[in-house]
Amino acid sequence: METLSLLIHSRNIYSKGKFIEGSIGVRDDKIVYLGPRKNFSTIETLDASHLHIIPGPIDSQVHFREPGAEYKEDLQTGSKAALRGGITGVFEMPNTNPPTTTAEALTQKLKLAEKRMWVDYAFYVGGTSENFKEVKNIELRDGCPGIKIFVGSSTGTLLLTNPLHIEHILRTTHRTVAFHSEDEDRLKERKKIAIDSKDPISHPVWRDEIVALTSTKKLVELAKKTNRRIHILHVSSEEEVEYLKDKKNLVTVETTPQFLTLWAPDCYKEHGTLVQMNPPIREKRHYDALWRGIQNGTVDVLGSDHAPHTLIEKTKPYPDSPSGMPGVQTLLPLMLDHVNQGRLSLEKLVELVSVNPILKFQIKNRAFITEGADATLTFIDLKEKRKIEEKWLLSRAGWSPFTGKVITGWPKGVLLHGNLAMFEDEVLDFPNGRPLGF
Repeated sequence: METLSLLIHSRNIYSKGKFIEGSIGVRDDKIVYLGPRKNFSTIETLDASHLHIIPGPIDSQVHFREPGAEYKEDLQTGSKAALRGGITGVFEMPNTNPPTTTAEALTQKLKLAEKRMWVDYAFYVGGTSENFKEVKNIELRDGCPGIKIFVGSSTGTLLLTNPLHIEHILRTTHRTVAFHSEDEDRLKERKKIAIDSKDPISHPVWRDEIVALTSTKKLVELAKKTNRRIHILHVSSEEEVEYLKDKKNLVTVETTPQFLTLWAPDCYKEHGTLVQMNPPIREKRHYDALWRGIQNGTVDVLGSDHAPHTLIEKTKPYPDSPSGMPGVQTLLPLMLDHVNQGRLSLEKLVELVSVNPILKFQIKNRAFITEGADATLTFIDLKEKRKIEEKWLLSRAGWSPFTGKVITGWPKGVLLHGNLAMFEDEVLDFPNGRPLGF
């Protein structure tokens, strides 16, 4: 074999659903050897015997705020935070300013990402009543995972509630159609609850589980009618988990680490508006149901719903405070802590953050740890115990509701396309992210 650019040794390499001992040989950006521990002529050798090596995780929902709100975050700062958190790819959402609803806007984002993003990237196109006939001509580019539709109001101006327009999109497009699923009529009817209470503890009362379930049922009926699989983002309620568990032929499901870590009312008493998000963090029974959904396969992928705002904005009186919190950098640490707490296996976590994103979204320029695959890997120390500190965070927002939380299990390094991009918290190399293909 010709000289390798990198040879990695480890006792725990994720391969075909389990961890094996062996070596990974890399030449340029490809894995050219996976097998028993072996020595080759190599430029560099990395002994990662004490680390677990997994296919590079992908965060399927982030808001990096560029263009239009770069004071909160931009593509460079958000992707650098992702990299330090062990994430190697992101799907970024269209509710920017201007929103990503045209071919020109998508082109602009792809240009803004070139040589600035530290991880691989893809940008959703937003579906609206103005572009529902045109999105089929935009979605099929590399760097676009599909169409994102808000059927309930959240952050930004994107909203599409006309079922005929949604049906048209489902019938005429090919890639993933992902939904923010909250019923707009019920949100409007109940907003007085939030206005009158002036307390974030009422956020999951206003945006209750019926708001989510009503919307999700309507979307599943449209999926059934059009014989088209849909993707429901940030599923938050027991009712949805129970409803969706036998509809996996029609729906893929995402949830967030926030919903798997916090619950109401405790989180609002402790963190106030800092944990306000849409849909909201709910009571403990929903937390328990989401964990059941992880174990029984109802939940397919995890997305952080990284949605940063400044602390000044977040500490406005409720409900004038904006919804959303940073999360891309803490996704993997939080979930590794859950692994150590015995709530899921590391193999299951790899399915949720690495395997299923590749399979469910049909990512073409990523593969698992096999010979011939792209050499994009994340190194994990399952035993390292440390505290999430503000100085570790790279998001421009500069805060997290999880600062001070002690975590067991930590992302230690990232190999991105054959280059060591992050190791021991130090971001190395240069922005080397590429558009994801589908």
